[in-house]
Amino acid sequence: MSGYFFTFEGGEGAGKSTQISLLGHFLKQKGYDVVVTREPGGTEGGEAIRHVLLSGSALKAGKLFEATLFAAARIDHVNEVIEPALKEGKIVLCDRFIDSTRVYQGANGENINQYLDILEKSAIHGHMPDITLYWICRQKQVWKELINGVERARMQTVLKKMLLRFKKLAGKLS
Repeated sequence: MSGYFFTFEGGEGAGKSTQISLLGHFLKQKGYDVVVTREPGGTEGGEAIRHVLLSGSALKAGKLFEATLFAAARIDHVNEVIEPALKEGKIVLCDRFIDSTRVYQGANGENINQYLDILEKSAIHGHMPDITLYWICRQKQVWKELINGVERARMQTVLKKMLLRFKKLAGKLS
C-alpha cells in the first residue's frame, strides 16, 4: 500500500509550520497514520546539515555549494523518512521540499536551474508530492514580524522576490 505525500511551501512567516502541525494533529485524531517532518532536517544527518545551512557558513561558499548541501539533506530525508513512510501507507506532511530549494537558491538572481534539476532527480527517487500547498500571506505582516532595523529594506526586496517565485510555482500547477 502506498501512502500520500503532501508538501507545504511558502515564504518565511507564512504559517506553514502552524498549519502542518494543525493538519497532522487533526489527521491523527481521525485515525490516520501521519508523519510530520521538515526540510532541511527530519533526520540526524539532515539536522546536522540544517545547522550548517542556518549558520550562514555554507552561503559563503556559494549557491552551488549550498544547493548541494540541501540535496544531501534531502537524500537522507527521502531515504530515511519519506520513502519508508510512504511504503508503509502513511501520510507524510513535509514542511518545505523541492519548491523551496528552487525559490531560495534563485532569490539572489543566479540561474542554477540546470544544476538544481540534476540534484533534484538524484535526491527524490521519483517521490514527487501528491499535493503541494502554497502559503502566501500579506507581506507587511511578515515584515512586521520578522524584520527590524537596518536589514528591513534589503530583506523586503529578498522577500518580494521569493514571494513572486512561490506565486509563479503555484500558478504553474493550478
